[in-house]
Amino acid sequence: MSDETFYQQLARFILNHRKISGLSQLQLAELAGVGKTVIYDLEHAKPSVQLDTVVKVLHALNIKIQLHSPIEGFDDV
Repeated sequence: MSDETFYQQLARFILNHRKISGLSQLQLAELAGVGKTVIYDLEHAKPSVQLDTVVKVLHALNIKIQLHSPIEGFDDV
């Protein structure tokens, strides 16, 4: 199991997708409607970024979020 925190995993995920998409931090920020500092903060695993802002960035990268639960039936919601 990885020693990475959730924020570090999210940071790596966003950074890799941005680079593969050929976008600069500024370009991604403009697509997401957020400031360039937000992209920097996300890519450096800063936990201070608000959830709605993270969702905007993920949407701009065409990344969908799936939730999974060990409780039966909650994956159907």
